[in-house]
Formats: sequence, C-alpha cells, structure tokens
Amino acid sequence: MNQLREEREEAMAKFEQLTAKVKTLEAENLAKEQEITSLTHKNQLLETDSEKFETNLRETKEELSRLRQSGTQNEALQRRLQLLEEEAEESDRNIREVNDKLRQTDVKAGHYERKVQALEAAKEQSEEKYEEMAKKYAEVKKELEDFQLEIGNI
Repeated sequence: MNQLREEREEAMAKFEQLTAKVKTLEAENLAKEQEITSLTHKNQLLETDSEKFETNLRETKEELSRLRQSGTQNEALQRRLQLLEEEAEESDRNIREVNDKLRQTDVKAGHYERKVQALEAAKEQSEEKYEEMAKKYAEVKKELEDFQLEIGNI
C-alpha cells in the first residue's frame, strides 16, 4: 500500500507537473496566438501601406514621365521661341534697312521732282522763245518776201 501511495503521490506530482506544463504551454500558445493576431494585423497594415506606396510610386512615375515630356515640350517651345525672336530681330533689321532706303528714295524723289519742275519751267521758257522766234521768223520771212517782191518790181 505504501507503494501504491508513493506511486499515487508520484503520479499526482507528475500530474500536477504535467498540468502546470499544460497551463504553461496553453499560456505560451495564447501568447503566440495573440502575437500571430498582432502580426497579422501589422501585416495587413503593412500591405495597405505597401499598396499606398505602390500607388504613390506609380503616380509619381507617371508625373515624372509627364514632367519629362513637358520638359521636352518646354525645350522645343524655347527653341522655337528663340528662332522666332531671331526672325523678329532679322525682320526689324530688314524694316530699318527698308525705311532707310525709303527715306533715301524720298529724298531722291524730291530732288528729281525739283529737277523736273525746273526742266518743265525751262521747257515752257524754251517753247515761249520758240513761239516768239517762230513769229519773228514768220515776220522776217514775210518782210523778205515783201522785199523780194519790191526788188522784183523794181
């Protein structure tokens, strides 16, 4: 009987020991389950953040692509603007040259108009002199004819 008691006490001790170990393992299991739940929640949050970051990255890449394209367009527009400015400067130079030539032409035209007026005045004087000379010639011719008739009658 003593032996049964000892076996029983040993079994009870072992039972208590195993019960304590089961409680420890259950506590550890509960802690692990809570840790798993916590880690699962953290994982979900990280996945959500990851999705946000991926979306943000994709949008940033798209924006960067648009900016690069805008930069290329901006460079093309700046080159075109520079060409247009150069053309405008060339046009301004041409306009100044044409205006200078126009002024010179106006001055020459004024000079030639004065010459034309002087020549027209000289022409009128010459025509008047011609008419006077023609009249005098006609008078002298008549006088000559009259004189010849008188001489011929004598």
